[in-house]
Amino acid sequence: MEFKYEITEKIGILSENPNGWSRQFNMISWNDREPKFDIRDWAPGNEKMSKGISLTREEIKTLKELLNEMEL
Repeated sequence: MEFKYEITEKIGILSENPNGWSRQFNMISWNDREPKFDIRDWAPGNEKMSKGISLTREEIKTLKELLNEMEL
């Protein structure tokens, strides 16, 4: 099954590992759908990706509230 994606906004890099991959927080449109917030690992140049998680605006708002309640 082939799928299409477009990184519509690069928000930031959360971490990088020694082999060059980076965990990124981006907005991604999957198969021409509305962009979602997305966290996953990417190879240099964003040519390959790992499994990740995509969140709607409502889910990201809930996550933000949960994180604000935590003592880190």
